[in-house]
Amino acid sequence: MDNHPTSWAPRRNLVVVAWGLTTLLLVGTVLDTFFGDGKGALLTGLATLAVGAFAVHWTLVRPRLSADEHGLQARTLTATHRLPWAGTAVRLRSTRRLGREGVTLELERDDQLFIFGQTDLGEDPRDVLDVLTALRARSTGT
Repeated sequence: MDNHPTSWAPRRNLVVVAWGLTTLLLVGTVLDTFFGDGKGALLTGLATLAVGAFAVHWTLVRPRLSADEHGLQARTLTATHRLPWAGTAVRLRSTRRLGREGVTLELERDDQLFIFGQTDLGEDPRDVLDVLTALRARSTGT
């Protein structure tokens, strides 16, 4: 158990790529504004905002999920939410869309629901669930 991570975040290289792409799109937007047409500048500007929003989010919410013997911590843009093991449901949800299966990790406590995909965690949610299950059993003695 000691070899497994106890915190998960978007992969660092993905965040770096998002920031690089945001920079390139911003340069393209500026060049298109001065040397191109207004419609192209609008489209590249919107793309810059979209990719930049992902880059900012992925940078600020590190780590996205962490666990210890007391429970879980889920980080959002506005706060870090503490979820004790007791009363927190941890489960996987599989969906199939456009011929592709997607797996998410769901944490639920009272009226709070946190959903994490592979991009949020930086690894397969099934592997994260295995680590969380082992840590929970070790922490609660079950």
